[in-house]
Amino acid sequence: MEIEFLGTGAGSPSKTRNVSSLALKLLDERNEVWLFDCGEGTQHQILKTSIRPRKVTKIFITHLHGDHIFGLPGFLASRANQGGEAGLTIYGPEGIERFVRTSLQVTQTRLPYKLTFKLLANPGVAFEDETFKVSFDTLDHRITSFGFRVEEKPHPGELLIEKVKAAKVPMGPVYGQLKAGKTVTLADGRRLDGHDFIGPAQLGRTVAILGDTRKTEHTLQLAQDADVLVHESTFGPEEAKLARQYFHTTNLQAAKMAKAAGAKRLLLNHISARYIGKGAAMLEKSAQKIFAPTHVVHDLETIDIPFAKEKTACVN
Repeated sequence: MEIEFLGTGAGSPSKTRNVSSLALKLLDERNEVWLFDCGEGTQHQILKTSIRPRKVTKIFITHLHGDHIFGLPGFLASRANQGGEAGLTIYGPEGIERFVRTSLQVTQTRLPYKLTFKLLANPGVAFEDETFKVSFDTLDHRITSFGFRVEEKPHPGELLIEKVKAAKVPMGPVYGQLKAGKTVTLADGRRLDGHDFIGPAQLGRTVAILGDTRKTEHTLQLAQDADVLVHESTFGPEEAKLARQYFHTTNLQAAKMAKAAGAKRLLLNHISARYIGKGAAMLEKSAQKIFAPTHVVHDLETIDIPFAKEKTACVN
């Protein structure tokens, strides 16, 4: 699991930062890539990466401000021209379907794949299957804005090969049956419970990815014990009043929230163009005084999200 930041700027593109978009790369987990927001120029940023548009199966839109959605029509059209045939689902606030379908209709763009929309309203679960759950909650912005919590479900434990060998289990299909947790009867009459030969399950990882917002307790719920929290930092440490006025967050407010939520890492994005060079470094260093594992991300930066070795659990 990796996060690749395609755009980390706020409002308008600058020479060093494109507008909002990030890719949650789940290639090992499910051979898919999920986008969160798709600002103008997202497809140009993707060209600088190893991401294949046809691998993008889901797009989660935090809110409908232009710097978060103006890249959608172009990306969807280009995906069609680059071998994308599998369906794609867009999750977002009321109005996202109208925006996309109107853009495609006016430009007479026809997609060869099925485009599905899941409109989000009341906080709840946007998506869930046997491997992942994506829940969402409202934030505090000038328009409806969502934060997403992506939870990976536990991975089944590995078959304890040495323990199987010690039990003198003959090699063959029985290994697979034990790994599946089945009870098997050997040729010598012994009955073995597969659960006795499986190690502890590996707990999945949790990532919280938030849209534009003022300080709100909903962030605390979304980010609770997250391995990674992606939070905006439009304003600097001395600009709390401006942040509230414009419905955004300071770096220090984000750091305090990450600490209160028990998050493992804080990645600050949505950085104003006035914070370049030393200014961006200041945002990071001042936030680190409150929450040490804070990092201001940059365009095209990739962050790996490894499993925590101590995070294990039993799965029935």
